[in-house]
Amino acid sequence: MTTTATELDAALEEARARYVAANPASAAAYEQAGAVFPGGTTRSTVCYPPFPLTIRSGSGARITDVDGHEYVDLLGEFTAGLYGHDHPVVRAAIEQALDAGWGYGAPGLGETRLAEVLCRRFPSLERVRFTNSGTEANLLALATATTFTGRASVLVFAGGYHGSVLSFGPDGRPLAIDVPHRWVVGTYNDVEGTDELITQHADDLAAILVEPMLGAGGCVPARPAFLELLRRRASEVGALLILDEVMTSRMSGGGQQQRLGLRPDLTTLGKYVGGGLSSGAFGGRADVLDLYDGGGVPHSGTFNNNVFSMAAGFAGLTEIFPPPVADELFARGEALRARLNGIGAGLQWTGLGSLMTVHFQRTAIANAADIDPAPKARELFHLEMLHRGIYLARRGLVALSLSIGADECDRFVEAVGEFVRRFDDVVS
Repeated sequence: MTTTATELDAALEEARARYVAANPASAAAYEQAGAVFPGGTTRSTVCYPPFPLTIRSGSGARITDVDGHEYVDLLGEFTAGLYGHDHPVVRAAIEQALDAGWGYGAPGLGETRLAEVLCRRFPSLERVRFTNSGTEANLLALATATTFTGRASVLVFAGGYHGSVLSFGPDGRPLAIDVPHRWVVGTYNDVEGTDELITQHADDLAAILVEPMLGAGGCVPARPAFLELLRRRASEVGALLILDEVMTSRMSGGGQQQRLGLRPDLTTLGKYVGGGLSSGAFGGRADVLDLYDGGGVPHSGTFNNNVFSMAAGFAGLTEIFPPPVADELFARGEALRARLNGIGAGLQWTGLGSLMTVHFQRTAIANAADIDPAPKARELFHLEMLHRGIYLARRGLVALSLSIGADECDRFVEAVGEFVRRFDDVVS
């Protein structure tokens, strides 16, 4: 074991001990949850050793845990919390919806209003359908593509995350539940290799499913030439290009596809489109979505058009997050990431706009296989940020909400600078 490795282990042991001592109520809550939840939570993403923080409340850009510690929330509910906590406009929309009752078992007025906003903002959405999550949106988009084309193969990319049952590791192996499609797994940003894969599977290729930035896979942006290849080759072989904008739709009023001038056949959305409540959507070309016209292809879901998500989503997009605000948030995130990368040392921040992830390496990152997992360094960084009152994902993901302003950004840059000054030689 090298001296640096020994120092890293010692620093991590100290940080863990401090964390345990500071959070007895969270430890007790986790132990209680373990009696009813396998693994102690109902959500794998937010569970980490020795135990996760249990949050009591949130307001604006702050959250407070059950031990009374307040944090600047830089996780933003993994991008779903775009509007911060308890935004008055979203709250008012939900309260107004409450006055009219809920669970109609019929169409309401709210879903049409929200659908009209989405179709105006995303030109590729000629028609749209609502779901309960981004996971469902991607599942339905794939089912739409295989039905429309009569084919079975789907091209995805190592490191891609398209929901809880549609996740692919850095080696391309499907993780968790393997949805029964015929998967073809390519390397993200590999133009030549992907071109060859498409040619090889052209006759049976129903869809190409891709994120314009690997989200859970490390905030690795797609190169424009890579996405341009996917658009061109999908058209040539008769496959549908599905752009997963569940995370990146916040990059402009019309998502990352608008910034790139890219028009997919289908787009999937989720996270904040329901105002931060459970919601998702998929849509695109009218001729493809006409499969659902008149019940030719079924798409049920008790809560697809639930009145609360429809009302909160409409209020959020029209009153809080119009396109100019989306552009401002993108610029704010770009400026913050530049400041973080300017700190130098062995930390590298990748991402787009208001989404970014830290990496403990100096080498360039083009795909998931390029990423050094560095689990101990990531854990130490996470614990040190919590100690400094900064809440982010254990894997190093930051997702800015609209509540995060200059003061919060300055505080984060200062915290990262302190971490580098103390631990640069340990984690590099």
